Amino acid sequence: MTVTVTKLDSGLRVVCDVMPHVETVTVGVWTDVGSRHERPDQNGLSHMLEHMAFKGTERRSARDIAEVVENVGGYLNAYTSREHTTYYARLLKDDLPLGLNVLADILQHSVFDNQELERERGVIIQEIGQSNDTPDDIVFDYFQEAAYPDQPVGRPILGTVDLVNNFSRNDLSDYMASHYKAEQMVVVASGNFDPDRFIEQTSEEFSSLEHARDTANDTARYQGGVKSQQRDLEQVNLLIGFEGIAYDDPDFYAAQIMSMILGGGMSSRLFQEIREKRGLVYSIYSFMQSYMDGGSFAIHAGTGPTQVAELVPVVAGEMHALSQSVTAQEVHRACAQMKAGLLMSLESTTSRMEQLGRQMMIFGRPVPHAEIIEKIDQVDEVAVMRYMDRMLSDNKLSLAAVGPLGALEDYDKIAARF
Repeated sequence: MTVTVTKLDSGLRVVCDVMPHVETVTVGVWTDVGSRHERPDQNGLSHMLEHMAFKGTERRSARDIAEVVENVGGYLNAYTSREHTTYYARLLKDDLPLGLNVLADILQHSVFDNQELERERGVIIQEIGQSNDTPDDIVFDYFQEAAYPDQPVGRPILGTVDLVNNFSRNDLSDYMASHYKAEQMVVVASGNFDPDRFIEQTSEEFSSLEHARDTANDTARYQGGVKSQQRDLEQVNLLIGFEGIAYDDPDFYAAQIMSMILGGGMSSRLFQEIREKRGLVYSIYSFMQSYMDGGSFAIHAGTGPTQVAELVPVVAGEMHALSQSVTAQEVHRACAQMKAGLLMSLESTTSRMEQLGRQMMIFGRPVPHAEIIEKIDQVDEVAVMRYMDRMLSDNKLSLAAVGPLGALEDYDKIAARF
């Protein structure tokens, strides 16, 4: 069945993706708000709200919310990104009405009980501490800050201990009232279900949502820079990156293919040269991070305190080489990897729900898989080299490093290599 989109009178959009031959269904509610929509004094509030939504409503206690879904073998979860927040439930097909009811309940009738708030405040502070104690985790926050200094998109999703300690019940309720509007939310279901019945139930369950849309958003301004921290560790965790591109950039798929060729798997240039030939790392990979209005490209590696001096020049050399020469075989392999990942994900109701939700948030419509595959197939060697040259010509390096940094060159020397 073709994916359908229904817009309710409230402005809430409902996406139905029917898979008649499976026994499960995943339903997700996407809202167009994340950490980049926070004021400086609100940093971490989107994430705290995501936690607190599960901590009790006018109808259910926190325990009730967990038990009612798990009693039928279901799974309930949520996550916050820089641009979106997603709540979802994965259930057997007959339990979809229950899952939708729970999601609608927590997103419209949460009470933000003060005792629950104090408990969850401690949980989130532990989460922040765990991130700070994990070098290959915190280095990504450092990279974001280096690339986007003094901007919402450059701040950590979790916020800071000081801010989390001061968020109040009113902060949470006001933030939800301001940002969780019908017109900026999407309900998506993928799996085995009756779409007409689902649309009708969604309209009934989400009747309390306000209609108006909150459109405030600060533009992401990539600047580049450095943030590093000397620590007594066994490894240097390193991120080297540049300005990337938005989702709607004409070079989006060329950039994805470039990243796959450079550092997208065990056959990639970085893995073969730096791990297999030189033995400088256990893990190295590259990735593109796109936003509605920009993005970044980065290479992550963990290496020894002395090996980092050799690692950086090799990375620079491989990037310059890729801007000059790419083989048809490399492009074919990277395209095959992207298409296989896309098509394999079609077998999972949760993956399909996430694809559709993300597409609705970004493009305002489901993007057919045939359209994506056609765009992937249009990428050739010239497009890959052109994009790498485009990225290097901007030369606004972002650098993040955590660990024993004595052998790491300073920022200006590293930037000059690229």
